[in-house]
Amino acid sequence: MHKALFLDRDGVINVEKNYLHKIEDVEFVEGIFDLCKYFQEKKYKIIVVTNQSGIARQYYNENDLEKLSLWMVEQFKEQGIEIVQIYYCPHHPDISGECDCRKPNPGMLLQAAEEHDIDLKNSIMIGDKERDIEAGFNAGLQTAYLFDESKKIKTSKATEIVSTLKEIIDVDSQ
Repeated sequence: MHKALFLDRDGVINVEKNYLHKIEDVEFVEGIFDLCKYFQEKKYKIIVVTNQSGIARQYYNENDLEKLSLWMVEQFKEQGIEIVQIYYCPHHPDISGECDCRKPNPGMLLQAAEEHDIDLKNSIMIGDKERDIEAGFNAGLQTAYLFDESKKIKTSKATEIVSTLKEIIDVDSQ
């Protein structure tokens, strides 16, 4: 079985921008490439799990998301990083009804575990919202980091709250 580094997209990989779906609007979060390289060298598979309710809200469609996702994967590849897969939830409970994939539900992580032989217990989740952390724990992970650049979040179920992605490397390497 493989370990995975599960990453939320908006707010962890790229700077949070409402309903990001255009390549020209992407701004990568400082340290994301170093973080992924570090965990890839430790034999973690890099997997993205992202809620994309903009699809249900009809702000953009799945083709728009696919185009952006392929571009992002290519940007990581140019840095020597393989994103194994991007899982997304296109639903919103008020529009599409309840689903198993929208975080904090663990559906995307469980699907990734099945499709990529992932050892969830020894995998890591990094998110910028409590629902990301809950999804990780709901899937059986034991480690989840809440990334909060603003340093405004004081309490979380996360293993640790960090304000830079480098802090995660520092904690893990101890």
